[in-house]
Amino acid sequence: MKRSIIKYGLYLATALPLMGMGTGLLCSCDDMFEPADENYRQAEDMTEESKYAHGLLIYAYDRLPYQTTSQTDVATDDAVTNVTNSAYLNMATGTWASDNNPVSEWDRCKDGIQYVNLFLTIVERVKWAPSAASKQQMFVDRLKGEAFGLRALFTYYLLMAHGGYADDGVLYGIPLLLKPEDGSSDFNQPRATFEECVKQCYADCDSAMALLPMDYTEIASADEIPAKYQALGANASNYNLVFGAKSRNLISAKIAEAVKAQVALLAASPAFRDQSGVTSAEAATLSANVLKRIGGLAGFDDTGNIWYKNKTKLEPNAAEMPEILWREDRHKNAEQERENFPPTLYGNGRVNPSQNLVDAFPMRSGLPISAANSGYDPQDPYANRDPRLADNILYNGTTFRKSVIITGTYPAVNGDKSETDDNLNSISTSTRTGYYLKKLLRDDVSPLSSSLIEQQHIYPRIRYTEIFLAYAEAANDAWGPKADPTGVGFTAYDVIKAIRSRAGLGTDEFGRELPEGDAYLETCASDQSRMTDLIRNERRIELCFENKRFWDLRRWMLPLNETVKGMKIDRNEETGVLTYSIIDVEERNYDSAYQYYGPIPKAEVLKWSNLMQNKGW
Repeated sequence: MKRSIIKYGLYLATALPLMGMGTGLLCSCDDMFEPADENYRQAEDMTEESKYAHGLLIYAYDRLPYQTTSQTDVATDDAVTNVTNSAYLNMATGTWASDNNPVSEWDRCKDGIQYVNLFLTIVERVKWAPSAASKQQMFVDRLKGEAFGLRALFTYYLLMAHGGYADDGVLYGIPLLLKPEDGSSDFNQPRATFEECVKQCYADCDSAMALLPMDYTEIASADEIPAKYQALGANASNYNLVFGAKSRNLISAKIAEAVKAQVALLAASPAFRDQSGVTSAEAATLSANVLKRIGGLAGFDDTGNIWYKNKTKLEPNAAEMPEILWREDRHKNAEQERENFPPTLYGNGRVNPSQNLVDAFPMRSGLPISAANSGYDPQDPYANRDPRLADNILYNGTTFRKSVIITGTYPAVNGDKSETDDNLNSISTSTRTGYYLKKLLRDDVSPLSSSLIEQQHIYPRIRYTEIFLAYAEAANDAWGPKADPTGVGFTAYDVIKAIRSRAGLGTDEFGRELPEGDAYLETCASDQSRMTDLIRNERRIELCFENKRFWDLRRWMLPLNETVKGMKIDRNEETGVLTYSIIDVEERNYDSAYQYYGPIPKAEVLKWSNLMQNKGW
């Protein structure tokens, strides 16, 4: 925690003791025994000085559970890491436990909920703009709406990470806390059912949507001001101050609506649907509500799958990308590249995509590589493949930043780099699988400290492609590939067709449409089960390295222990012919009897007798 938090007296008086932290952690030894005067600030002080009250909400935002690097992917069948002491590597190979859980969201998200609950007790009494009733009400509404949206989001991540079945056969979520805890609270609270938690998420999302604008945009005249604020005398300048573009990236009604759709998809998934109270039809409808805001498929971004390559739109003053519903602020750095560039480009090669994932990319025709007539050649495995493979993964022979990346067991030739550091298992920062990460990386970055070149990056929190895929998954499960009983205007089939067409599937090596088009998609369109598999595979490809796969495998209850494979490429020194051999890289050691559901932290279960642990932990 930042030391500046000492300013927030109410937080110091209540929240920190609840988390096992005294104010002594944030001040000098003398202050531990004689607290400074500012540490005695009470709720009345915060209502008079809005910056102190707002600090509670700021610190809730600071607990957002989004990751800005590819982390959990290395604990799945999509990748491994060359970091030998990685917590995710250790988890995937057998150390995952209730007291050793690198994917826990318990402390961070519960802290966030405590901040939000504290804030909600004072928000209406704080003097945000005491001289103008309309501005005061607008600030109250926006800040309350943000708080409700944040609480729903924190609850959603807690359900993903800690929801599960206990020994009594009941599907539980978390203890539902709607008021701030203090020294007089009863901390020994039972977990609410998963269904009750979902209903609370829905209610908080609905509250947020009722108070917030769909988007934070500037208005040109008072005529555009909502009637309730016009009645209070609001003008365009004050409306823009509260709800205008400067508030972009805060929780909006559209973001809250998307979070509600995400909650529904989780609850309707195979791992949770039996006791969640949510059907796939409901999940599809809620995703469709979000997509209707952009005109459905008319708002589908034709370049959304390579948004990270659109350098002009990554710049600070660039327009928002139509692919990204919510993002973190732009950052100028070279961290992702330093971590993941191959060694010859001065990177550490941390995330190594798997052969399992590479094999998930179909041929350019759209056929899986396993299809008898696909044309896949095991001794020329990257020819005529889905263009997304080259967008997302550096494979042997790829030219990147004017360098040929050789991941085989031989040096480069013909004037290219002669180093072998990029070779399979050559040095500690080399690939373990024969592949390096390419997605999310900028080729105009130089991570070398002596010639450092940093560039702007965007870290999406919610992409529209994710919501389109959520709709396709739920709609197909509810009604089949081509049904549209709600009249939304598109089907699961339509979505997957748009995604695959954007990728360039159903075309030849010159990009010309094949006479038969995307024949494999048409085959799946008449078979709900095959369409389910196709939708899941498209989600795997489109959202790879965005920390989705770890959670998707579990909510789908798919096999967790797929051995991670790689590609070993040898070259005959006399003929120059390459030989491709698939190798085993890392065995997974999950227990499918119970590890589809994450644990409640062991320390919490030991402290509180009413807090039931999930089965098996």
